[in-house]
Amino acid sequence: MSQLQSTEMSYTVFFAVALCGAAWAASVPHASNSQSYDTIVIGLGSAGTTAASTLARAGRRVLALEAQDRVGGRVHTVPFGDGVVELGAEWIHGTNPNRVYDAAVQNNVTVLPQYFELAFYRSDGEEPKSALMKELFNYLSQFFHASPLVPLPMGSYLTDRIHHYLEQKYPSLLSDRDFIDEFQNFLDLYISDYEAAYSWNDMSSNCQFRNVEGHPYMSWHRYGYRTFFEILLNKYNNGPGLPTLDIKLSTEVTRVAWSRAADGNVTVTTADGATYTADNVIVTVSLGVLKETHETLFSPQLNGEKRTAIEKISIGVKHKIVLLFPHVWWPEGQEFDFIWNREDIKNLADDEKWISNISQITTPMGASNTVTFWISGRPAILVESLSDDQVEQKCLQLLRKFMGRNVTIPEPTAIVRSSWHSNPFTRGSYTYDNVLAPQYPTAREDLGAPLTDSSGRPRVLFAGEATSPNHFGTVHGASETGYREALKLLPKSEKE
Repeated sequence: MSQLQSTEMSYTVFFAVALCGAAWAASVPHASNSQSYDTIVIGLGSAGTTAASTLARAGRRVLALEAQDRVGGRVHTVPFGDGVVELGAEWIHGTNPNRVYDAAVQNNVTVLPQYFELAFYRSDGEEPKSALMKELFNYLSQFFHASPLVPLPMGSYLTDRIHHYLEQKYPSLLSDRDFIDEFQNFLDLYISDYEAAYSWNDMSSNCQFRNVEGHPYMSWHRYGYRTFFEILLNKYNNGPGLPTLDIKLSTEVTRVAWSRAADGNVTVTTADGATYTADNVIVTVSLGVLKETHETLFSPQLNGEKRTAIEKISIGVKHKIVLLFPHVWWPEGQEFDFIWNREDIKNLADDEKWISNISQITTPMGASNTVTFWISGRPAILVESLSDDQVEQKCLQLLRKFMGRNVTIPEPTAIVRSSWHSNPFTRGSYTYDNVLAPQYPTAREDLGAPLTDSSGRPRVLFAGEATSPNHFGTVHGASETGYREALKLLPKSEKE
């Protein structure tokens, strides 16, 4: 949804997440069980929708099966307040080369850069060392993709960098354990949240993610990320759709059976007992779903390389909580970052300790008077199990604790939030390079390699952000993989 990017702007940082959001429902004919297709695409997130639309535009007969009741996968735009908010992917990360950004520009859709200035608040009300924290953050950003000769857990690597910097510039601060501990705790939460990881020590210092050029956080604002899918499916501005593409929503695939015989085909079975046949199939379900279902989903079962990749690659959890207020009460143009005092965390009741894992809030561009809380890892899983009322009141408590000393914070008027872990058709937000990644350098390529028949033709193909070697965790990375797999099925003369 990976991936931290340094910024040359002092005291300004772009905050990002990587992958999740668009609620577009296709009104297209449902396929009959007796109909055969050139290709079946499983999943209509960014990868699947890109693959299906690429093949359909080339005249191929395509059936797309989506388990959820909407198109978009881990992109999910929902109406909220006076506009829309994203429960999944928030931004387009970079502009060149970027298939998502290009789709917007080519269709005259204006996307806007979003900036946030770091604004620190302390749980005990004391004045934070904001200038020093910004200085440290900007210094450390150069090491987010440094790839040291000996791979380390990201937390260990950055902790060493922090101590080295303080030793060189502020040696007296080395004895200020409270400051160091609090800043490291903030950075752990911040980076873990960005990567959707469980801890910065679960991430590798040798992450293979690569940024693309251009502004890293371009917002669809009031258009919503769903617009990307409308463009792909030729539905934007009342487009007629794609005549050779059939879409079935709310259709869970339970079996993918294929033959290694050169004259064989692929049979896909769905939860309602229907079967569909095609020359080949492109599987684009999330890594979380593959982890849970691959042993029963494929016949024959996947080979050892794929099974290892599914096991060793990590998919994390990021949870969004969006509150709507009757009016704007916060300073605009900022990202609000929370520094927790150790004693304040200890004093939290057991049922509210999860709020100490919210390190920042941001303001969406798609709706007025809204703020987004970000939380990741195991606390995010816990929050998904709580009621809206519980979550809303604890978030309000958090705001008043950190920001309510000089401003009256009103009661929210509405709440909406994500559920990527508990959703059986996602089981997570997006993947990241964990500490095992350097030991399995080809895992993502192995996951994305097609299964071929005896003649060498691809029969079962794989796409999705987890199969992208360098752009995982992003919508454009997922789209690239869908396009990549579609091209494998087209003669050179038909490739775009």
